[in-house]
This record gives sequence, C-alpha cells and structure tokens, in this order.
Amino acid sequence: MEALTRIAHASIRVAADLTPAEAKANAAAQMAGLAYGLAAIGPGIGIGMIFGKAIEAMARQPESAGMVRTTMFLGVAFTEALALIGFVAFILLKFA
Repeated sequence: MEALTRIAHASIRVAADLTPAEAKANAAAQMAGLAYGLAAIGPGIGIGMIFGKAIEAMARQPESAGMVRTTMFLGVAFTEALALIGFVAFILLKFA
C-alpha cells in the first residue's frame, strides 16, 4: 500500500508541471494500468487452482489423466479469456 501512496505522491508532483490534457492522459494511463493489474489477479489465481486440482485428480486416479488434462486445458483457456477481456478494457480506457 505504501508503494501506491508513493506513486500517487510522485504523480501529483509531476502533474503540477503538466497541461490539463497531459494530466488527464497521465491519470488515464495510471488507472488503466491499475485496472489491468487487478483484472489479471483473478485469472492468475484461477489458473493456479485449476492446475493444482488437476494434478491432484491425476494423482488420485491416473487412469483418468487424459480426460482431466483435456478439461484442465479448457478451463485454462476460459480463465485466460478473462485476462484478455481485462486487457481489452485496459486498451479502451487508455485510448478513450
């Protein structure tokens, strides 16, 4: 949290030297970066859980490893789509 406070104070000092249009672009870039960072947290946790549970399932029932692996990759693809949606939102906020 302290790092975010330092970044905010640094941007306030820099913002004093910027024109209003540059300040708006600067704030939009910072918020878009923060939004993408937050959007990446959920898929990161989700993919970790998917792989962990898939490895656990394969260890418990090795004969079903093929089906578990296929389902795991589908789950990873859908979860990663959430991160891509977050990236698109980041781009929209940056260039809007």
